[in-house]
Amino acid sequence: MSSVRVNPYILPDLLLDLNNTQQQADTASLQMATGSRIDKPSDDPAGAGQMVLNKSETSRADTFLRSATGISGLLQTADSTLSSVVTALQRAISLGVEGANGTLSDTDRADVANELSGIQQQLLSLGNTDYQGEFIFSGTATVQPFVADASDPSGVTYNGNNGSNNVQVGENYSLQINLPGSQVFTSPSADVFQSIADLISAIKSNTNVGTAVSEVSQAYNYVTGQRVFYGNALNQLQSQQNYLSSEKVDLATAGNSISATDMAAAATTFSQSQIALNAELASISRISQTSLFDYLK
Repeated sequence: MSSVRVNPYILPDLLLDLNNTQQQADTASLQMATGSRIDKPSDDPAGAGQMVLNKSETSRADTFLRSATGISGLLQTADSTLSSVVTALQRAISLGVEGANGTLSDTDRADVANELSGIQQQLLSLGNTDYQGEFIFSGTATVQPFVADASDPSGVTYNGNNGSNNVQVGENYSLQINLPGSQVFTSPSADVFQSIADLISAIKSNTNVGTAVSEVSQAYNYVTGQRVFYGNALNQLQSQQNYLSSEKVDLATAGNSISATDMAAAATTFSQSQIALNAELASISRISQTSLFDYLK
């Protein structure tokens, strides 16, 4: 006579199945809520590793973009400052041509000299332009670059240094962001402050005005050439910003392809889990009301 073995301990198995089904439902619900199928490394070890690298590269691109944004403001300020310097020198040239007119009275020449002195002060102020508390034309020094100095023939002393600053705005990409004032305002053949000082003296003495005007013209041409550096730096920086922005878009797309939830699959899993949960709960309810004698009937 054969015997039938009845497992009186089926409830623990059902409870384990219930727990597993609930976890499947919770996972599917979380994936639909967050849009990501990777909540922890164990969900997809390889995908999680790729996401760590993706986030690292995105963070690096963000850092470079923030640096580029700050540098852009500095370069624009420097370019605008030199534009004002060029405009001031243009006015000085016009005044010099006017002062060279032999028909001007002493009073007229004094008025021209006074306006040129105002331009001299304006140029000194422009040379000391700062951006966010840092002097633009002091090289790598932090001191005010130009100081009025009556003992100097040009009327100005340069206290900065001859260095320049470089900032990293990309992987293995460093951009020079400034020129020292000693280079921007002075060269062996052109000196902004000296030329203005000489023109003022020429106007006051009414001698060699034409020579002094030519000197200012040389300074004008020289500074115009120096300004090209900042225009080129701005163009390079804009290109790098465009590249970094594009890289961030590519990284976001790649990250989405790695971890994005398959909404249709997640919704199906969630729905099926809900059905299974209801069935398992019903089974547990019936089991709890059944005794061993019911199995033996």
